[in-house]
Amino acid sequence: AVEGFLRSVGLTRDQLEERETKKGTVLFAVIERKGRPTADILSNVAVAVIRDFPWPKSMRWGDGDLRWVRPLQSVLAVFNKEPLFGELKTGKTVKVDRGPDPWKPMDVPVIRYFENVTYGHRFHSPDGIWNLTDFGDYKKKLRDAHVILDAAERRDIISTGAGELAAKEGLAVIEDDALLNEVAGLVEWPVVLIGKIDEEFMGVPREVLTATMRGNQKYFSLQDKDGNLAPRFIVVANLDAKDGGKAIVAGNERVLRARLADAKFFWDQDRKRTLASRAPELAQIVFHAKLGTVDQKMDRVQALAVSLANHIPGADKDRVRSAARLAKADLLSGMVYEFPEVQGIMGRYYALEDGEHEEVANAIAEHYSPVGPNDTCPSAPVSVAVALADKIDSLVGFFAIDEKPTGSKDPFALRRAALGIIRLILQNKLSLPLRPVFAEALGLYASVLQGVRESEAVADDLMDFFADRLKVHLRDQGVRHDHIAAVFALTGEDDLLRLLARVEALRAFLDQEDGANLLTAYRRAANIVRIEEKKDGAAYAGEADRKLLSQDEESALLRALGDVRGAVEKNLREEQFVDAMMALSHLRGPIDAFFDHVTVNCDDADLRRNRLLLLSQIRSALDSVADFSQIEG
Repeated sequence: AVEGFLRSVGLTRDQLEERETKKGTVLFAVIERKGRPTADILSNVAVAVIRDFPWPKSMRWGDGDLRWVRPLQSVLAVFNKEPLFGELKTGKTVKVDRGPDPWKPMDVPVIRYFENVTYGHRFHSPDGIWNLTDFGDYKKKLRDAHVILDAAERRDIISTGAGELAAKEGLAVIEDDALLNEVAGLVEWPVVLIGKIDEEFMGVPREVLTATMRGNQKYFSLQDKDGNLAPRFIVVANLDAKDGGKAIVAGNERVLRARLADAKFFWDQDRKRTLASRAPELAQIVFHAKLGTVDQKMDRVQALAVSLANHIPGADKDRVRSAARLAKADLLSGMVYEFPEVQGIMGRYYALEDGEHEEVANAIAEHYSPVGPNDTCPSAPVSVAVALADKIDSLVGFFAIDEKPTGSKDPFALRRAALGIIRLILQNKLSLPLRPVFAEALGLYASVLQGVRESEAVADDLMDFFADRLKVHLRDQGVRHDHIAAVFALTGEDDLLRLLARVEALRAFLDQEDGANLLTAYRRAANIVRIEEKKDGAAYAGEADRKLLSQDEESALLRALGDVRGAVEKNLREEQFVDAMMALSHLRGPIDAFFDHVTVNCDDADLRRNRLLLLSQIRSALDSVADFSQIEG
């Protein structure tokens, strides 16, 4: 042990100190490390950060092994007005834009030293900014060089400028926070400009126009006071042009015109065929190597959606059947091939062009939803049926082939699908028993899957998965995860609406004084029974013998347990969960009296066993409503 200790501290035996402690003589290694100048420490930290920073995507350049998000040109690191010393071997040479002429390349040496210099806007202020003293000086001089360092400030400039330009023409900017953040990160010196869209393109669906402008060009869309898409767009330039931006706007209008011409071409061509005529071609698209084609998937979704319609008030089965059959057909259209982000949306447009019912068309557009916590959840019955069927089919299929999400990976977005199902059920207040639905969905895979996992095993895994997702979904609403676990673990409840009602009833009960005290009594009874069972090597479960009740408190508790059990069973059958919880509160008085006046571990063996059985009945009475052992705190 001493030799191992010496190796770990790098000392010899004679360098250790012996000290007397309460446990005897103990060997201590006393190691003294002198402090170093802050600048030296910061230099090492800076180099370590640069070398080890985990970029999602990085690159190498030259002949070096350093990886960075882009080739490094210089490192500005100043402490106490002096540059830190540091070096990075980045490769032989790198051609960079540097110097009075921003387009003149210069060789950068293999060893790169930290410097006290930075560079401003490449066009407005290409020269170096030297001898920076502190962060305030750095920020000010960059601004003087046409670089706004604060991203929030750039965002405000863009937002305000866009709003003012739109208001001058009686329009409003369509809010897009993600795009605003992205554009704010792309420009150093934002200059907001407004351009026009040719009227010939305004007949193309607005989602296609906005997707093209947003995704390819980073333009902001505008709308009029009636909410209609306006033939205008906002573009953010990265410099102050001498002509006020006229050439920049003209150039962007020209580029947009070419892109929208492509979109208009696809729109015109796609409408020459009906959506229904494309559906059989889904057999050419593989959904998953083990789960068949998209055509086979939609056959399953169609059958499952029609079955789910029985649980969704107002869902017309014929429309559900049509919507499910056509839901993925727009994947074969030229528009969706070119702009994948409008899948479903284009299906709606094409369905309406073909004369399909509006409910069918809307279901095609909405069946992917909700795709995230902030996405709108469908509420139309036909849309809900198809959206549920699509997500349940995917979940059951991937769980059947054991392609479940891991701790860090979810390549098939199954967590998102489960959260979508939870939202669809809870927000539409659907009473839907999930286990039979999972079994039915798995049965529809019979022609595709061979030797699949047992239906019960798949259902068990899925219910555990849903319990975890439900905890995540309800956490932001202040619902405690242990309350969900307490209800779910005991009952195996597969109706999420009923499960949530039971959880809410449990929460309300435990928030009351009687509930909190009863939980304490439950734990005391359960602990005593568990300890004695372990000590005796026996299980104490069953009814206590009335003949062995020797004290009034025992008799009163047994009577109360009988009365409460009957009331709880009746309330649970009628789904009166609050009343079931409240019935338990009648046990508080008899239980308190029992613990105050009755000795459980008495000398009489028969009496002791009977009292342990009575305690086990307390546990079973409360566990008929929820597994109280799962509740924390």
